[in-house]
Amino acid sequence: MNASLALAPVERFRALIAARIGLQFDDAKRGWLAEVLRRRSDAHRDPVEAYLARLDGAGAHSELGALAQELTVGETYFLRNIDQFHALREQVWPERLRAQGPRRRVQVLSAGCASGEEAYSIAIILRDLLPDASWQMTIRAVDLNPAALEKARQGRYSAWSLRETPPQQLQRWFRPAGRDYVLDDAIRNSVHFEQRNLGEDDPELWAPGSYDIVFCRNVLMYFAVGSAQAAVARITRSLVPGGYLFLGHAETLRGLSQDYHLRHTQEAFYYQRKDALDDAGSPEPAPALPASAAGPALTAAVEGADSWVEAIGRAAERIRTLTAQAGQARTPACRAEGWQLGLGRALELLREERFAEALSLVQALPSGSSRDPEVLLLHAVLLVHGGRLPEAEDLCHQLLAVDELNAGAHYVLALCREGAADARGAAERDRFAVYLDPAFAMPRLHLGLLARRAGDREAQRRELGQALNLLQREDASRLLLFGGGFGRDALIALCRAGLRACGAAP
Repeated sequence: MNASLALAPVERFRALIAARIGLQFDDAKRGWLAEVLRRRSDAHRDPVEAYLARLDGAGAHSELGALAQELTVGETYFLRNIDQFHALREQVWPERLRAQGPRRRVQVLSAGCASGEEAYSIAIILRDLLPDASWQMTIRAVDLNPAALEKARQGRYSAWSLRETPPQQLQRWFRPAGRDYVLDDAIRNSVHFEQRNLGEDDPELWAPGSYDIVFCRNVLMYFAVGSAQAAVARITRSLVPGGYLFLGHAETLRGLSQDYHLRHTQEAFYYQRKDALDDAGSPEPAPALPASAAGPALTAAVEGADSWVEAIGRAAERIRTLTAQAGQARTPACRAEGWQLGLGRALELLREERFAEALSLVQALPSGSSRDPEVLLLHAVLLVHGGRLPEAEDLCHQLLAVDELNAGAHYVLALCREGAADARGAAERDRFAVYLDPAFAMPRLHLGLLARRAGDREAQRRELGQALNLLQREDASRLLLFGGGFGRDALIALCRAGLRACGAAP
């Protein structure tokens, strides 16, 4: 008997959905998946096992489209996440026009276009931006859901779908039709809609160098990690070198690809394909246990310091003094041992708040470790503890050359920028870290402290409130590495004190 047939029907159904479409569903969705399986098998008048066999076969294309309609939420609206369209107009589009040379043709893909609002928004934004009539713009829009595509082709939308559309664009590109609005033919005819499966390696859709710009928003979030990595690899192949990728507001390429530079225009994050692809990995730091400190002492240290970096430095200086008084200074040898073991010892010294010894040990690691992201990040953190900010900043840039999407490196750079009296640059780096890892508490806390010094009580309240929530479930190893020598309880107390200072109840 085929091993897959021995699986429970719902489990096999879930596995087939992941394999054929790329979508993943957790155990909490089992009951709902059972209902979908029942409806679809009844629609074909097939027993469940016969329907599953049909879904596993080569001729399941139309059924995959019907499943996409059942399994995905296609609700969207025109000009959703408007900051990205501002970046498209002001930064991305001019750059791609300059890159064309004699080619005079720009191709855009809306991948997972749903009912067409995104693709048509792109057309509206770019409509008047071609230099002259000799240029050609192609907008291709693909989705697996045939019902959504049919709606897109009709170009008829409710007022709710146009809720973020400026009045001048509404008046120019839409005409009322009862309670709805119909899109102008000039925009409708500029977009070509196709039914395609983003979970498949379609050679024609993903032909190398096909697109200058790809929008693939709120799609990868539904994919299993392996499927998302494969989809990003296909997108990367299809983009010209230097081409751009826009993801959903809550999506990142962290852990999926190292083939892009992260870009930031105003409030929009997006990606630019590197000119030459590389094979750099993206290992995450994995240290050990948290340090501890008294909350009131930390609050007093921060209030008495000009910056968070200075507070960290004062804490490190206090610990160095206590260590010297206790006669505990030791410098472990590690040159004769593997650098991974030396790194582990350095992390243990960090846990024990023996920062100077940890730094000496990291600096003594073999030269072969000098481009390892974990070593670079730990080395930079320890330099910050020692107040050696220019050196720490240089190491962070070395790390970002290896792993540009490393949220920890951006956060340490924020500390370095603050130490250089560049509050704007510090906040910018914190925002990079928050975008790359929304669960990372320390850049939120740092943004709150920067806002407090700038007198921005609203931002202080917002950022410290989010930091407080994140700190309560932050990974202990990350608190060890980025907590500045202070433990979870102390950092939580600091957030609460900052919230009380701006009139918020923590």
